[in-house]
Amino acid sequence: MPSLTSLAPAGPTATPSRTTATARRLMAICGTLLAALLCALSVGASSASAHAALTSTDPADGSVVKTAPREVTLNFSEGVLLSGDSVRVLDPKGKRVDTGKTAHVGGKSSTAAAELHSGLPDGTYTVAWKAVSEDSHPVSGAFTFSIGAPSKTTAKVPTGEASDSTVSTLYGIGRYAAYGGFAALVGGSVFAGFCRSSRPVRKIAVGGWVTVFTASLLLLLLRGPYTDGEGIDGILDLGRLGDVLSTKPGAALLSRLLLLGAAAVFLAVLFGSYTRRTGEREADARRRQDLAFGLGFGGTVMAVGLSATWAMAEHASVGLQRQLAMPVDMIHLIAVGVWLGGLASLAVTLRAGEPIGRAAVRRFSRLAFGSVVALMVTGLYQSWRQVGSWGALTDTEYGRWLLVKVGLVAVLLAIAAISRRWTGRLTDGTAEETEAVAESGPKAASAASAASDSEAGTKTEAKAARPVRTGAADAAVDAPADAETESGDGPGDGGGTDAADDDPERAAQLARQRAAKDKTATLRERDADRERSGLRRSVIAETVVAVVLLAVATVLSGTQPGRAETEQASASATKPGGRLNVDPVSVLVPYNTGPKSGRGKAVVMIEPALPGDNALHVFTTDLADRPVDVPEVKLSLTLKSKGIGPLRIPLERLSTGHWSAKTVQLPMAGTWQLSLTVRTSDIDQVTETRNVKVAQ
Repeated sequence: MPSLTSLAPAGPTATPSRTTATARRLMAICGTLLAALLCALSVGASSASAHAALTSTDPADGSVVKTAPREVTLNFSEGVLLSGDSVRVLDPKGKRVDTGKTAHVGGKSSTAAAELHSGLPDGTYTVAWKAVSEDSHPVSGAFTFSIGAPSKTTAKVPTGEASDSTVSTLYGIGRYAAYGGFAALVGGSVFAGFCRSSRPVRKIAVGGWVTVFTASLLLLLLRGPYTDGEGIDGILDLGRLGDVLSTKPGAALLSRLLLLGAAAVFLAVLFGSYTRRTGEREADARRRQDLAFGLGFGGTVMAVGLSATWAMAEHASVGLQRQLAMPVDMIHLIAVGVWLGGLASLAVTLRAGEPIGRAAVRRFSRLAFGSVVALMVTGLYQSWRQVGSWGALTDTEYGRWLLVKVGLVAVLLAIAAISRRWTGRLTDGTAEETEAVAESGPKAASAASAASDSEAGTKTEAKAARPVRTGAADAAVDAPADAETESGDGPGDGGGTDAADDDPERAAQLARQRAAKDKTATLRERDADRERSGLRRSVIAETVVAVVLLAVATVLSGTQPGRAETEQASASATKPGGRLNVDPVSVLVPYNTGPKSGRGKAVVMIEPALPGDNALHVFTTDLADRPVDVPEVKLSLTLKSKGIGPLRIPLERLSTGHWSAKTVQLPMAGTWQLSLTVRTSDIDQVTETRNVKVAQ
């Protein structure tokens, strides 16, 4: 393969060692940032996976009705998918009293109703429910109501997550991998078709195909256990696949797998017939022209179809203007793939020292610019649709992650501007002549070598014009010449060549030496070109930030939209019914972690301290009642008499000495044990317990 840097512009150039050291430092910094943000993603994403929220029930949560109702009705903030046991009603002894038939009310997908047996006696009944949001996320919960008068109950209330932790983790990994594989597949294919096809680019595209296929198959097998809250053993229950495929997410995953089968044929043609060189330029050009239209049409259909499998099963398929939101989401996904996958392709091409001219880099630059414009336009629409208000940008989990995404896009655009500056400094002659030699085959390479010999009269210049071989197979072709040179014999002697031919081990050793020497020469020449080295480093930095950006986008797709969260909070605030007008419950908890600075007081306030939704606040002060911050505050609640808990309450710091949890679900009344842990230093902490009365 010809060198990119044989005609590098004159002037000071960075030495390979200095360039390598700079690149390593840059990658170390980017890698550290990537690891830190991915850790934040894994922590922050876990608390906001439920999208459909229970807004009201009939009978109301914690209410007392005079006569037994005929059915129990639940209303959600968005549509849900139901199964036969989505709603279970248990009497005080834990026995089911519903008929086992759960259905929507009046055809409304945001409702669920379960019929009850007649003649139910007085007492407290527990309703346990589970469903799947229209955007594919499982949700579950429980509440109680009483007939006649409250009573003791032995019904076990589910307090865990909607899905098994192992299954949820694997499912989350599969979602990340599917998005990343899609970006690599689309971006690598577009880069190969419009800019430059090479072995590293083929690895990106094919690797993306393998990743998205494997991840989609894993998601399909995990879908049943994920929505039913079962363990990893449920993956072996293939009979459940029929139920999964009857749902919208299951159909989307199956469609994706079928489209990926067609995409495999597309890749075979793109990196086979379309890029194959026969040495006859006119014939190659005619063949490429004949295939170009088919590849362009087929690639477009593939990209649109694959992006639709996400749009039809996630946020875009739920909420406002879904007929417009789904096409916009598809354009957004394809633009992400072209930009980020193309960046990865350009990065590996430059890193491998493959020949790529300024014209090809500029073509990708124009593609990337168009993708960024599409991302901005579609992103603004999606932000308005999902957030809804300026306040939701900072008050909701979705809004805060969206701000992180916008910040990463700004960083990516800044690095892209640096890459464009390096692109403008590239020279045309070297890369274009190099690509011409690489594409024209051995005869053109020999002609270029002969021309170089006649002009310069040196063997070194002739060797610079011939293709640089980087594979062991190519090196084996040159092994006889190397053996001849190293043995010191002339062309007429041939002793070294015959010896290498007779000794396969010697021939293999010479081939490895030749491959190592060619690889070292390629890397040395690559690093000697200051413009391409600068472009390579900036593109690698873009790629690292792009990986983080893709991870944040995946988290956003699994986080409840800000508009839905705001509407849910408003509905809860205005929900009528059945609440007693009581004062908040406050508990004073003195703490002492050991050192003098570790003494203080904490006040825990629960409002309204009734079954259902509650707000919880923790205030920490010193002994003089002045607000004071501590490094960490943790709190949990346990109802030992019913075997419920501990329920760990995630606290958010609002101001100095003030932590809060907006929504704390307490399923029933009783004396709850409050456990408060205060940490005042890296090693000093204490846990105190108190009892809290939750009224009926």
